[in-house]
Amino acid sequence: MPRPEHYLSIDAANPRHVERALADLRDGLSQWRLALALARLDLRNRYRGSVLGPLWMSLSTLIMLIGLGLLYGTLFKLDLANYLPHLAVSLIIWQWMSTCITEACSTLIGAEGVIRQMRLPYTLHALRIAFRNSLVAAHSLPIILLVFLVFGHVPGPEGFLAIFGLLLIGINMLAGGLLLGMMCARFRDIPSLVGNVVQLAFFASPILWKPELLGDAMVWMALNPFYALLETVRGPLVEGGGPLLAWVAAVFYTTVHVVLAGLLFARFRSRIAFWV
Repeated sequence: MPRPEHYLSIDAANPRHVERALADLRDGLSQWRLALALARLDLRNRYRGSVLGPLWMSLSTLIMLIGLGLLYGTLFKLDLANYLPHLAVSLIIWQWMSTCITEACSTLIGAEGVIRQMRLPYTLHALRIAFRNSLVAAHSLPIILLVFLVFGHVPGPEGFLAIFGLLLIGINMLAGGLLLGMMCARFRDIPSLVGNVVQLAFFASPILWKPELLGDAMVWMALNPFYALLETVRGPLVEGGGPLLAWVAAVFYTTVHVVLAGLLFARFRSRIAFWV
């Protein structure tokens, strides 16, 4: 396969950072089938020799859901018929988001061998991480359906808005793969910081608890980007659409994230091969 022109023609006097970054993004997205195949290969290698494979994570999620649901439902004196659907969607979407964030730190570092040997778009590696974690999360989606059936919870027509919420999260996954991938390739101590932030965000976000418990202070939850993105999926499925402020905040955070990732990727893309 001939190499794309933007990989071959290099002019130090006119580096064309933005043009090359956009070409990388276009080529990476056009090779989504390769990224999906690599993601499936990663899962086969990760669970080689396992009987249930990724279903082990789904089983552990179900056990955690039952245990935490009974515990926190009792502590907060909540009706399980209302609390468990909230907790099911929250836990599964949070696991998807948090795993993508932590693994985004190794997007480029983990692909060091490929980067040094082959001229592939860097976007392809970020897409690979997004597909891999999405496939794992898909194994836990039946848990949400099971909880909804057990408690007779049926989302209304606004439930279709969850598709746009999933799209927002997917865009952030791809942008995070490039942004955190570059930052962690340059500064190897950032993954530890990211892990601590994710752990703190778990307790600071309404996952185990419901945002209504904050009372009037609930309006400030929009400052939490994790809550805003989570609410774009949980709101339509559980709460009849979710607060408008959460949707506005989610779109705003996504826009800022994409612009920041794009600017840094265009500026430092040419240095990634040296950083890894």
